[in-house]
Amino acid sequence: MDALNEVFALFRINYHNQYYKAYTDSEVLAQIKKLWLDSLKGFTPDIIRRGARKVIETSDYLPTLNRMIKACQGEPRDFGLKEAHAAYVEACQAPSPKAAYQWSHPAVYYAGLESDWFFLASNPERLTYPVFAKHYARLCEQVIQGETLPPPDAPALPKQVETPLSKEENRLRMAALKKTLHME
Repeated sequence: MDALNEVFALFRINYHNQYYKAYTDSEVLAQIKKLWLDSLKGFTPDIIRRGARKVIETSDYLPTLNRMIKACQGEPRDFGLKEAHAAYVEACQAPSPKAAYQWSHPAVYYAGLESDWFFLASNPERLTYPVFAKHYARLCEQVIQGETLPPPDAPALPKQVETPLSKEENRLRMAALKKTLHME
């Protein structure tokens, strides 16, 4: 609540005339603050303050609640995330093995993985892009909220490469296996 009161104080100072026109009644202002508090409860006080400063720096007008929520969420590009369609194109064009590819952000890889690589490769964009975009938006939200996605786990080559058994060795091992399973 303290952070929200600070935000409204900043708005009052920065948007003086607009503020007093919009919030003429103290009872209405209290209801608006309650709505904002409920809508912004998922953000920390520092994020709410940062969002208010961002709004003040980028807008000449008193912000709506929707604008404030977007300011608190931050811009995806601020977190190294691509726009959804650019991420989709990257996911579709990445060579196999997918986990070994150098992704612009792990969110692109995980959105492709959750969308199913085969589905993305074998269906038209009009079907696959909405599925990918849904997964990507959820992952972007997680990143913006502070979650760190691990890089894809690329399977490493074995340290020791074994040579294949000869035909005779294979026959001997097969005979031993049959004997242990009582198949002879």
